[in-house]
Order: sequence, then structure tokens, then C-alpha cells
Amino acid sequence: MIKIMKYGQVPNSEIFARVSEKTNVEDVVAGILADVKENGDAALLRYCEKFDGASAADGFTLEVSEAEFEAAFEAVGPKLVGVMERAAANIRAFHEKQVRNSFIVNTDDRPGVLMGQKVVPLDKAGLYVPGGTAAYPSSVLMNAIPAKIAGVKEIVMVTPSKGGTVNPVILAAARIAGVTRIFKVGGAQAIAALAFGTETIPRVDKITGPGNAYVAEAKKQVFGQVAIDMIAGPSEILVVADGTCNPEYVAADMLSQAEHDKMASAVLVTDSQTLAEAVSAELERQLSLLPREEIARASIDDYGKIIVADDLHVAIEIANEIAPEHLELCVDNPFDYLDEIRHAGSVFLGKNCPEALGDYFAGPNHTLPTSGTARFSSPLSVDDFVKKYQYSYYTLDALKQVAEDVAAFAESEGLSAHARSITVRCGK
Repeated sequence: MIKIMKYGQVPNSEIFARVSEKTNVEDVVAGILADVKENGDAALLRYCEKFDGASAADGFTLEVSEAEFEAAFEAVGPKLVGVMERAAANIRAFHEKQVRNSFIVNTDDRPGVLMGQKVVPLDKAGLYVPGGTAAYPSSVLMNAIPAKIAGVKEIVMVTPSKGGTVNPVILAAARIAGVTRIFKVGGAQAIAALAFGTETIPRVDKITGPGNAYVAEAKKQVFGQVAIDMIAGPSEILVVADGTCNPEYVAADMLSQAEHDKMASAVLVTDSQTLAEAVSAELERQLSLLPREEIARASIDDYGKIIVADDLHVAIEIANEIAPEHLELCVDNPFDYLDEIRHAGSVFLGKNCPEALGDYFAGPNHTLPTSGTARFSSPLSVDDFVKKYQYSYYTLDALKQVAEDVAAFAESEGLSAHARSITVRCGK
């Protein structure tokens, strides 16, 4: 049964408690990373046989073949392919607006000086796509399409197989999104392969995509060797709802995240005690209807909560403190409150915009900061797949104009060679 609490009558430590993974996996992951770094493909094949039941002795190969792609489209069928193509078009249209341009600064008040910034795509991006209890083709689209728009030359995807076969809907989504190569390996070992490279899998510049605790820990440990998007925690949804909301809808939205993971967090913040009690009862009714009831019930019982606030402004302030991955603003006139929201991964406005729209179809990215990190980080975007370098140009006359200032600054730091690199060009 979900907990109902009155804001101001319980400790803030309970109100603002965030989900955290308690499993200690650091040593296991470190061992896997070291194994793959040293033994390459041989280590990957051992793990594929151990975890996926895929043996090289039976003809298993790490890379997905063209024949496997063709078979995948045949298996998925035109109806679902059409749905994914329409979703991809929405995602593409949204992310194309994120493209940044290079710039040059050349002003009249600084003659002979030119400065600029170049925006360039990464050479190689590595995408991790889960393939455990459920397959997520939506994650393929959300990770690969921004990389493609950014201009990444090689988009490499890794995903677990079952007995050597990748879920066909994953392969179809990858082809729609423009993935370059796909390898049938998952877990920490897949992250190691992308970070260090093996005989078959190329080393990449950045790894993106969600995974289990072992994948998250592996990304954490290889950071610095390679860039990563974020350390993703369990899924989260926070619904801010007024007393006019339909409790059936609110409960359904909360369960849409609870069914992900036993450690997922579903929170309702409302200004109505009546709605709070109705949603609590509705959650119990709908839980019994879910195929993934055991997972969703554990999430609701352990990490779900309903908070009753004095008004909607307080409710939004609570949401800002929690900084949820997904925030639904299920109120009349939601745009009146939008400027009050400071910390959230993705915001869904109004009573007819459930979070599932963002998971699959609306267009904004669904790879989002979790565990309160929306306080300082952002959704996955085209920016994640580019880097920038800056440049400067001075004529000799322009250098002479600033030589004394630069030399004085350098000398103040005790770096006389820095100063001399300026003055030697100016005849001093």
C-alpha cells in the first residue's frame, strides 16, 4: 500500500528521500573490465556463452549480419515498422532544432583580432541498449537519432542476445535510426568493449544509453577513458495534480513507471486529500490488472508516496526539491505554472499528456537525468554527440596593442617565459 503523507507533518528526510541502488557491484565490474581490456574478443565470447547462452562453437558471431537485419524487418512486420518510422520522424524534428552552429567574432573595436568556435561531431559513439526483461526499441531511436543529426561518423550499438539472437524489433529500430554496426553483447563487458576496443568492436569516444546496475557501474568506472552521458538510476515519475484530476488517470501514469523496476519511484503531490485517497485506492485496483504486477507492487510499496501539500505552488516546490526524471503537471492551465519548474528531466503539461508519450512518440528525448541529478544535468541531446574547440588569430599590430597587459598578467603569476613569448615578438 502506498504511503500518504501531509507535507509539513513528516520529516523532510522522508519527503525528499531518493531511490538509490544498494547492490555492491564495484569489484565484479572491475574484474570484467580488466578481463575484456586484456583478452578482448575471447573474454566477450566467454561472457556471451555464460550470460546469453550463445556459443562460438555453434556459429555465434559478435556482429549482427545483414541477413539478420533483413530477417528482423520480416519478423517485425510493416505495421510496427511504420509506427517506429513515425516516432523517429517526431524525434528527428525535435532534435534538429538543437543543432549548434560554429561562430566567428571579429569586432571593429579590436582590429586585427579574430576569434571563433568550431562545433564538430564525435568520430564514434557507442550506444548501449538493454535486452533483459524487456526490449526497448524506443531507446535505440532516442540515442541514435541525436547522434546521427550531430554528424557522428560511426554509431556502434551493443545489446544482449538470447541464444545468439537479438530481438528483431531492436534491429529494425537500429536500421531506422541509422546505427552503423551492432554487436550482440551486453552487460559490463559490452561497456568495456566500447571503452577499450577489441579485435572486433571499435573503441568509441562516448557511451550513451541506460542499463542495469552493472552497466551503470561500468560506465562510471570507464569514465575518463571515454565520455559517458550519465549514470542512470531507476525510473522516476512525479505527478503534480489538482483536485479535479481523474484518479484513474493519475494512478495509471504512476504505474507506467512503477512497472519498469522494483526500485522505480512513483510520487503524487497534490493539494487534495480526497484525490490522494482516491489515487491510493485506484493504484490497488490497477495493480491487480498488470502483467508485471509483482515488479510494480514492489515499486509502489517501497518507493511510492503520495504527498498532500497546501497548494499547487508548494507542490511544485516539492517537485523542484525532488528533481524527478519525469514530471507531469496535471492541472488546469499548466502553462501558468511552467516558469515555477526549475528541476526536472522532462515535463508533461496538462491532463492529456501522459509520460508514455515522451517514452515513445512525442519527440523530446527519454534518456533523462535520475536520482535528483536534474538539479544540474539535462536530457540526452545533439549536444552530447558534438564537441567544441576554439581558436584565436592576432596580427602583429594587434599583438603589440595588448603586449604590455598580457606580459604584466603573466609576470604577476611568476611565469616569465609566458611574458617573454609575448614581448619577444614586439621587439622588447
